[in-house]
Amino acid sequence: MIQVPQYTRDLLPADFSNDPSAFVHAFQRVETVARASFHRYGFQEIRTPIFERTELFARGVGLETDIVSKEMFTWLDRGGDDHEGESLTLRPENTAPVVRAYIQHQMWTKSDLVKLFYIGPQFRRERGQRGRFRQFFQVGAEVLGSNDHPAIDAEAIEMLMGLLAELGIGDTELRINSVGDEECRPRFVEMIRRELADKIHLMSEATRQRYETNPLRILDSKAEEDQPFIENLPSTIELLNTECRDHFEAVCRYLESRGIRFRIEPRLVRGLDYYTKTVFEVVSFSDAIGAQNALLGGGRYDKLAETLGGPPTKGFGFALGLDRIVMALPETTAGPGRPDLFIVHLGAAAFEKGLLLAREARTAGIACAIDFEKRSPKSALRLANKLKARFALILGENELESGQWTLRSMADSSQETIPASDWLASILAAIGSVRNAE
Repeated sequence: MIQVPQYTRDLLPADFSNDPSAFVHAFQRVETVARASFHRYGFQEIRTPIFERTELFARGVGLETDIVSKEMFTWLDRGGDDHEGESLTLRPENTAPVVRAYIQHQMWTKSDLVKLFYIGPQFRRERGQRGRFRQFFQVGAEVLGSNDHPAIDAEAIEMLMGLLAELGIGDTELRINSVGDEECRPRFVEMIRRELADKIHLMSEATRQRYETNPLRILDSKAEEDQPFIENLPSTIELLNTECRDHFEAVCRYLESRGIRFRIEPRLVRGLDYYTKTVFEVVSFSDAIGAQNALLGGGRYDKLAETLGGPPTKGFGFALGLDRIVMALPETTAGPGRPDLFIVHLGAAAFEKGLLLAREARTAGIACAIDFEKRSPKSALRLANKLKARFALILGENELESGQWTLRSMADSSQETIPASDWLASILAAIGSVRNAE
């Protein structure tokens, strides 16, 4: 009898039933909630092929990572055409394919800030564990553009923590760190090699190999015998340059202002070479998850597009494992990325206020976008039109001082003044009226 390959599984009819414990039913619930959350934050869906040219992952993810060196399903194309003999790989992760699509289709020409999300299978040749398979499902999102403002990092993390809360997933911890940039990395490598020089012979075989090829990956080791040595290493945060330290401190400040609790984990690096500056993960303490307790993770990757032959592009993204999220579950849909509200800010104080208002709007179910650039009012309103926003909330020093804010209908350019004390109710009423008319 031919059976399913090891560390894969069939999804049988019972998995599709309406029983809340059925895998696919729970999967679809997570997907529905995630889509609604992505739409509120202005993300649009993208689907890339499940296989790509191997070079994409070798260059993008990194030759010395476990994914590329050990875990990829790779073969030579035998298609009989001009590409015969080309090396192809089932995608082991989806950030590199999304960035490849961003470059190939010149998506930066359509918007200064491109927000994309995906849902689909990934493939890694690894030993199966509880909640981990060789074909597994991920939900992820990427923010791509010219801006690396730390508020972008914090907003994406805010969205994720809100998604977990909406799903009823508690008993988690958000852990964050900064892995610096190309100026910081040599300092990290020098420190690791210096501190472990007389101890490396006591560590795992994989770590001894990484000591020679990619010392930073040692911090990502899960080998039990390595942990005492890794825990005693100095913090990489102390070795950050001024730019990276300021960025990290700003991310922490934005998270704190949103009431999002986190723990700084100075040895968190994640397992991919393309990360720069912010990295993070959310772990679960639920007994259902088991020892490998990371639910999701991600970070900033400001050089990946250039590595793949694209223009200088800042990036921030994350991915969550559907199997693990479903295991952590206790027993709305929105429009396709079109914002109901676009916040126009004039000045630093208005920008800071606008970030908090965007959060309140999204919590109330409003699809809201905010500009991370410093633009003139005319240029900002042009962007709101480009995004097909229904309304624009205009905030400047005068509006903040008077407590009377300007709400502009993008359909007919009419404007009205709304009181700051009742702004959310006023906007909800205006949006409801427009939707009814549509």
